[in-house]
Amino acid sequence: MKDAKLTLKRTPDHQSIVRLNSQVTIGDRDIIVIGGPCAVENQAQLETIAAHLQGNIQALRGGVYKPRTSPYSFQGVGNEGLKTLTAVRDRTGLPVVTEVMAISQIEGMVAAGVDMLQVGSRNMQNFDLLKALGETQTPVLLKRGLSATLEEFIMAAEYIMAHGNPNVVLCERGIRSFDSYTRNVLDLGVVVALKQLTHLPVIVDPSHAAGRRELIAGLSRAAIACGADGLIIECHPEPDKAISDAQQTLSLPEMKALVESLKPIALGVGRSMPKAADIPLPKELVVAL
Repeated sequence: MKDAKLTLKRTPDHQSIVRLNSQVTIGDRDIIVIGGPCAVENQAQLETIAAHLQGNIQALRGGVYKPRTSPYSFQGVGNEGLKTLTAVRDRTGLPVVTEVMAISQIEGMVAAGVDMLQVGSRNMQNFDLLKALGETQTPVLLKRGLSATLEEFIMAAEYIMAHGNPNVVLCERGIRSFDSYTRNVLDLGVVVALKQLTHLPVIVDPSHAAGRRELIAGLSRAAIACGADGLIIECHPEPDKAISDAQQTLSLPEMKALVESLKPIALGVGRSMPKAADIPLPKELVVAL
């Protein structure tokens, strides 16, 4: 990894902090939790999540363009979903994270004010896309490829940084194995290694690693215990009715319980959970609570 001139640590205490807005950062003492549905469905869905998880999540995730194995599967709601996502961001103050799949999508997402652009595992080595993201200053959440080595993962981040964007967060989301019980195998060893080798923040996606909602809480706690800077987790007001990834999606009460269970672990490893921030919510949702 001698060519990883920008991603590797210069000193043992070298740690970058990536800022999503004036209040939310990744890589500082606070653990970040990014929550939301696999796919944006409508504005009520996202506002309900914000209402119930106020103070539990620090950023909202939701896919508007969905890479799917089958061309016949739901592909996302596209530009309308982007408008929905940013409208909820403007209403609640929660920064939003969504996946970018093509260079042609970047300009519109940046113009809409998306706070973080996610590169999915299938695009980790889409080098033209990485170069284009490097020409923005928008934070990038780079997910590890399905079968990527540690070096390939780090060098993908190097592509973004070498083209001018230092705001990169790495995400371990599981790798393929021979076992079909879980969707992927969560590689917490690579989380520890990345924290030792690089100065970039590292978060974990237990939803895509497990593929089973009953495993997510345990994997999340293990991720924080081994040094991850945060988590990105799929949740939904009615998980079994989610259009995409229902089997690995948590209910909102499950999400709240998970976050509560992280607090003593964060303290045990010298970290903290962010204090609750007031989120202005629509009156109809406040009444519903």
